[in-house]
Amino acid sequence: MEKIRVENVSKIFGKNIKEALALVKQEKSKTDILKATGATVGVYDTSFTVNEGEIFVIMGLSGSGKSTLVRLLNRLIEPTSGNIFIDGDNISTMNKDALRKVRREQMSMVFQNFGLFPQRTLLQNTEYGLEIRGIAKSERRQKAEKALDNAGLLAYKDQYPNQLSGGMQQRVGLARALANDPQILLMDEAFSALDPLIRKEMQDELLELQENVQKTIIFITHDLNEALRIGDRIALMKDGQIIQIGTGEDILTNPANDYVRNFVEDVDRSRVLTAENIMVRPISVNVELDGPKVALQR
Repeated sequence: MEKIRVENVSKIFGKNIKEALALVKQEKSKTDILKATGATVGVYDTSFTVNEGEIFVIMGLSGSGKSTLVRLLNRLIEPTSGNIFIDGDNISTMNKDALRKVRREQMSMVFQNFGLFPQRTLLQNTEYGLEIRGIAKSERRQKAEKALDNAGLLAYKDQYPNQLSGGMQQRVGLARALANDPQILLMDEAFSALDPLIRKEMQDELLELQENVQKTIIFITHDLNEALRIGDRIALMKDGQIIQIGTGEDILTNPANDYVRNFVEDVDRSRVLTAENIMVRPISVNVELDGPKVALQR
């Protein structure tokens, strides 16, 4: 079932937007457009859908537009053109009150730098989204404790962020996002600042959590191995445009162009592909009644 639909969304930063869009259509580079117009192309003519309960990974190198795109989904950044639908409702045309309601009740976001309040305990940090929604103290405490328990941090609820490791702080950020019980979770390079071992642990925890809560997750990363490990589908971006969408197997075995082919060249394919992905069905099949001579002849 479709949860999110993005239709022809573009974002141009700066002035001379029409001139910049015209140059994009001529396939000019971002650098050339910046020199000619003073405008920066963030995202251009992007369309895709995300299914309910799916982990949809948007990946690309620095400057590809992936973080801009995820902020367009909740209108932290206003789109220049195009439409974004959540459950069929066009958030691109919503007024401030309706948009605020969507952000508070349907979406949560997890950032790379955790975004925790240093003066608040873990419990108070986790309660924050519920607090600004006006949820009663007893109810928000119960929900926050449940979220911390799911993250394995309930015993630390009275500690402060500076008393925790980076991995534990990121788990608090995830618990805070889930305490609101959002339908959609936006994760902008949420694990990128973590050490490799802790990062893998967080990936494992996210996948385990997803088995239980089945949220629709938009996950931003620049790490192809991370994308292949956690994503149901992957959208690969370059210069503000999506150049291929598919499963990890699709992207590895059927790259859309030379850029994608070069991007995936050094990935450990054994983690993604199985014999089924690369085997070729034999022209003839040896059945049980065939003897060894017949089998060899075939």
